[in-house]
Amino acid sequence: MSIKLVKNRSDIGAGTRGADLGIDAIEIAAINKGSEYFNNFPFLDVETHNESIYDKERNSFAKRIGHVLQQCRRVGSAVQETFSELQFPLVLSGDHSSALGTISGIKAAFPDKTLGVIWIDAHADLHSPYTSPSGNIHGMPLAAALANDNIDCQVNPVEGETLRFWDELKTIGTDQAKLRPEHLIYFGVRDTEDAEDMLIQKAGIKNYRVEEVRFRGLENCVEECLAKLADCDMLYVSFDVDSMDCDLISYGTGTPVSKGFDQYEVMAIIEQLIYSRKVVCFEVVEVNPLLDNKGNRMAEIAFEVLEYLTPHIQNVLPA
Repeated sequence: MSIKLVKNRSDIGAGTRGADLGIDAIEIAAINKGSEYFNNFPFLDVETHNESIYDKERNSFAKRIGHVLQQCRRVGSAVQETFSELQFPLVLSGDHSSALGTISGIKAAFPDKTLGVIWIDAHADLHSPYTSPSGNIHGMPLAAALANDNIDCQVNPVEGETLRFWDELKTIGTDQAKLRPEHLIYFGVRDTEDAEDMLIQKAGIKNYRVEEVRFRGLENCVEECLAKLADCDMLYVSFDVDSMDCDLISYGTGTPVSKGFDQYEVMAIIEQLIYSRKVVCFEVVEVNPLLDNKGNRMAEIAFEVLEYLTPHIQNVLPA
């Protein structure tokens, strides 16, 4: 078994343009470092709908939802195809909305296996069109994966085309919820709205905050996380670069938040997860070079993480 790169240059689920350039920025970082990384692996380029950013917006509570739905289907198909080729999908995406596609592809490939998700992010991404203050779908992929509208916190009327597309998003790949709340664990979430906080509390979703990881010890927290996911057959790790401290690293991401992890903490968390031998997919998202206040720093750090972790993934892949 080997690694295959799935490149999804899409940013239509975000509120700010530029994440579609994140993969190219990471590749430039590799070139500037003299690395042959991107020549070492087969890759698949997912077709995008980035031109839809210019469409007149009709779904204000879920912007460009019809095209996001199509993009998630494309990503899901790419991930499922990668598994069918007996390869490990290492997904590089623009904005985080398409992570729903990644999850859908994993579940479509392994419908009878239980999936656990480790979401390394500053944000909970638990909004639905019913609760979202922005309408940006990169804040909604986990609500769709959980098939949870959080109606108790509804503030937006959702109807017509938006409702139809949202229902289709929740059922990509399978009619059932793709994820159970007890099988979702956060690392680094620290920028949430009340609706998300209420759902996290109600559903009992664990969030390992930055200060908890540092106080209790990183290895202890990851070990406990894996114990909580012991009944999961497979794990998917999604790494949003805004989980890192924007003041320490860079503002080169759509929604930067201070007081996050550094890159070494992120690498240590994911490395320990990889050696559980349950990780079937790893994803890096939300590098936005147009917002970088330090040249191409965020992409350089993202590549540093990628370059460090890839050999560890290769170490645990079956022959």
